[in-house]
Amino acid sequence: MIEKTSPGWLGTQWNRLIAVAAQLNISADFIRFGVVGSMGFCWDTATVYALKSFINLYIAGAAGFFVAASANWAANRFWTFAHKDHGAMHVQWMRFLATNTVGFVFNRGVFFILITVSLSCRQQPVYAIIAGSFAGLGFNYFLSKRYVFT
Repeated sequence: MIEKTSPGWLGTQWNRLIAVAAQLNISADFIRFGVVGSMGFCWDTATVYALKSFINLYIAGAAGFFVAASANWAANRFWTFAHKDHGAMHVQWMRFLATNTVGFVFNRGVFFILITVSLSCRQQPVYAIIAGSFAGLGFNYFLSKRYVFT
């Protein structure tokens, strides 16, 4: 018999936040997707900052998106949409990357524009990453829920 373990302090806090959001008619899946997106923001930012001294900032930005999207897919599969039936992992990962290409256009479009026109964004790319993340969030959630995690 497998014993179910407690979610721990952090898990309890997330569950409370999700319960409050549900009372405000905000989808629990959307809250989890946003939390995962916040973690993806960290992966994205770390990748860009790790690479920006070695390669072009535009390429570092594209690499950061790929790393974050891959990590987000895994977290969304195993947490956000854990209650859904899943197909083969590699097929779902490819579908996630393909559907999030729409979000990528908005996300990295804003990022590329800001680092092109703003000296402060070129010096501190985190500002452009934040703006781009918000620009792609809605598209990525809708497409992921509808076409990837069905």
